[in-house]
Amino acid sequence: MNKPRVVIIMGSKADREHCARIAAALDAFGIGYETRIGSAHKTPGHLATMLAEYEAAGGPRVYITVAGRSNALSGFIDGAVDSPVIACPPTPDSFGGADLWSSARMPGGIAPALVMDPANAALLAAKMLGLADPELADRVRDFRKTNADAIIADDAASLAAAGSVVLGGRLA
Repeated sequence: MNKPRVVIIMGSKADREHCARIAAALDAFGIGYETRIGSAHKTPGHLATMLAEYEAAGGPRVYITVAGRSNALSGFIDGAVDSPVIACPPTPDSFGGADLWSSARMPGGIAPALVMDPANAALLAAKMLGLADPELADRVRDFRKTNADAIIADDAASLAAAGSVVLGGRLA
């Protein structure tokens, strides 16, 4: 088995589109990943075997889990591995969003991070992996600087376009 740095595990194939957005953001950081399907409810043995193989392969790794409704997947994985787990459930379209509580509230000793935005889940994984990889840490810094520079440029353009003048700390 090769050694992906991020393992994206979805609860079912219905989550592929959400996983694709995570994968695109990981690609932008140059982070290797694999996407798998496993259910804590329906295929716990398969999931446990999969996780044991990844953990035995060693190396820095982050798991990103994608499961809606009852998010047992994130808790199951967090309890089975030593590596960080990021829960990135798809935006709920039923239950009035109440199913998010299954991602936000985990039992004591089970602590997956909860990140709702797929690109931000990839960013958090990049930051975690960057702790052991200076080149990746540089790519994260470059990404953050690019975002900050864009905001500053937008602000300057906004002021220039409006011909605004600041009076007493307020835009006039």
